[in-house]
Amino acid sequence: MTILGIDPGYATVGFGIVQGNRSRHRLVQCGVITTSAGAPFAERLKQVFDDVSLLIRQFEPDAIAVEELFFNKNEKTAIQVAHARGVLLLAGAASGVPLFEYTPLQVKMAVSGYGRAGKQQVQEMVRRLLQLSQIPKPDDAADALAIALCHLRSATNLLGKQDGGTQACSTI
Repeated sequence: MTILGIDPGYATVGFGIVQGNRSRHRLVQCGVITTSAGAPFAERLKQVFDDVSLLIRQFEPDAIAVEELFFNKNEKTAIQVAHARGVLLLAGAASGVPLFEYTPLQVKMAVSGYGRAGKQQVQEMVRRLLQLSQIPKPDDAADALAIALCHLRSATNLLGKQDGGTQACSTI
């Protein structure tokens, strides 16, 4: 199973592609999509859409996993990231690839076993699970890999659901 994990943003979008199953994982590619701060916001959103669409065509994932928004105190930034997340969801839906959404707590729980794990702890677990020599950089790419791993580690549970729902179930 190939999973495209996405850490939403508009200035920087993290992406991580992993292959494997619930217990075995392998890094395929990770990185970031960046947009120019000087460009009009609509053009930045179009670039995010185009670049994610290209990733989907290139890597042909079996599923796309996107992190749900965590709202901080800066409302303007949260609204702009929400716009970008909508564009990311649209790119996924337009591709026909199944799309799954995970909260930060679900991602932390699936990767580290603790829903309140710190960023460094989650990144270290990403490194270990993918058997890498160092933590992937930049942080947005490591976060996207954690989201992809979250889906891989819970996909067995999702595929076994009898009610046909799309909500991710617990990984514990």
